[in-house]
Amino acid sequence: MGIFKNKKADTNHLLEQAAIYFETKNIDEAIKIYRSVLHDDPDNVVVLNETGRIFLLQNNYAKAAEAFGKAASLKPELAFLHRNLAATLSQMGLLEKSFAAYRKYADITHASERASLRDEPVTSHKAVHDQEQFDYLHGKAGAKHHTGRPDFVIQPAARVESSAINPNISAHRLFETWQHADPKLLVIDDLLTDEALQRLRQFCWGSTVWNRVYKNGYLGALPEHGFGSPLLAQIIEELRDVLSPIVGNLPLLQFWAFKYSSKMKGVDLHADFSAININLWITPDEATDDPDGGGLVIWDKPAPLDWDFKTYNQNEHAAREFLAASGAKPTTIPHRSNRAIIFNPSLFHETDRINFKPGYINRRINITFLFGRREEQALLSSP
Repeated sequence: MGIFKNKKADTNHLLEQAAIYFETKNIDEAIKIYRSVLHDDPDNVVVLNETGRIFLLQNNYAKAAEAFGKAASLKPELAFLHRNLAATLSQMGLLEKSFAAYRKYADITHASERASLRDEPVTSHKAVHDQEQFDYLHGKAGAKHHTGRPDFVIQPAARVESSAINPNISAHRLFETWQHADPKLLVIDDLLTDEALQRLRQFCWGSTVWNRVYKNGYLGALPEHGFGSPLLAQIIEELRDVLSPIVGNLPLLQFWAFKYSSKMKGVDLHADFSAININLWITPDEATDDPDGGGLVIWDKPAPLDWDFKTYNQNEHAAREFLAASGAKPTTIPHRSNRAIIFNPSLFHETDRINFKPGYINRRINITFLFGRREEQALLSSP
């Protein structure tokens, strides 16, 4: 028994040393230790996960996915292993596999945290939304809703047999417009085919994935909440094809959806740390009481390069002072169903005034895709 205790103590000591190496960026030494431990204990889930993290730092996504995948198969009850695997598969462009791993993470998390995902508070805004969604799913307004987190439902959203992106959209014309745009801003109407749009709406209306509450009262759905489907994978893949001269080989860093109440404020003024932002609106046009609003306001000045992410993403006062001092001018794009906005996310932007009709399916929904990192924007803008 003493031998096993000593061996475990030795392993723990090695892992502590490897963690120090990892934190101090001495990656080679950390790898040596992890390889040594895995040689004696190939099913060590902790080491497999840490090895995957190192491979991610080295942009070796295949090896990272292998490590995370093995760890998740050994300990499928550990949600974070599925999340790590999902994020890696997304970087590899294997979206449907990524969404499946995120779904496992969401299933486990939902089962273990009944009140809300990742301890997010259930505010009155979310409670109102969840009651509206419960009524929508059960086909009866005023149906009694149980307390706590609603049942976990993912509405099926399969790929469409033909194209999800409108085949009449010309990639060549889009690129020509983009090249001459100053600032970098492009509006595409009727982006999705009717079938894809309807299927995407049903997915967003019927899936209980709206689990992040933001200060202005709107709700967010992230891949780790279960916001992913074969249809979304198809849309992303076809977007990359249609916009290939603009997006190039930039990785899909993040994507999410926001859902708003009918009158409250939307996203505050900010800029994003990415190279390309694609913003898609899907709420029916008849839902709005303000056909000239409800969309996006984009200024023609990017965040200063010497500002850190927290400043340009969260300090609205500093952003407005900068815009005023620099003489920046805004462009307002009104909300339209099935309208996509492609722009340089370093440009300051915010949700325009929101004035939609009450009712669950009238809630404004936008889906955002972020491609590449901010420093890659300069490469895209080069001749």
